[in-house]
This record gives sequence, structure tokens and C-alpha cells, in this order.
Amino acid sequence: MPLGLILGIGRAMRRKRTSSLDILSSKRAPRDYYKGKNCKPTGFHTRKGGYVIVPEKLPNYVVPDLTDFKLKPYVSQCPREVKTTESSEAAK
Repeated sequence: MPLGLILGIGRAMRRKRTSSLDILSSKRAPRDYYKGKNCKPTGFHTRKGGYVIVPEKLPNYVVPDLTDFKLKPYVSQCPREVKTTESSEAAK
């Protein structure tokens, strides 16, 4: 009997411990847990199934005036290789 108790304790110590830092998903969480897509809510749900948007929670983007900006907004997916004097000096 004492041998069985000692073996049982040994098996319990060998069990893999679950870390508290594991990735929390909806399958490993409580039943009402909803992970979402890392977005903040913009309002709240009403009792009758509606949704009210709160203007203070909406994102406010501040865009500077770019009228005399030299660069263009497009970035090519296939850039050309441009040789400059700095790159040729660094290669020597």
C-alpha cells in the first residue's frame, strides 16, 4: 500500500503543468469568452438588441497637410536597384 501511494505521487509530479501564460483562446476560456480581433468597442449593446455608437470612442485620425510634399504616396512592389556613390564606397 505505501508503495502504491509513493508511485501515485511520482506520477502526479511527472504530469505536464499548464502554464498560466498559454495563449488564451475561446476553447480554453469560459463559455461566454469572446476574444475578438484586438479592436476596441465603439459603443454598447442595448437591452433590446440594438447597438449605440459613442462618438468619443470612435478613432480620430489627424492627417497633416501634404500639398507641397515631395514624395509620392505609392511604393512599388518591385523597386529598381539604384547605385549611389555611398554604396560603392562601402563595398570597397
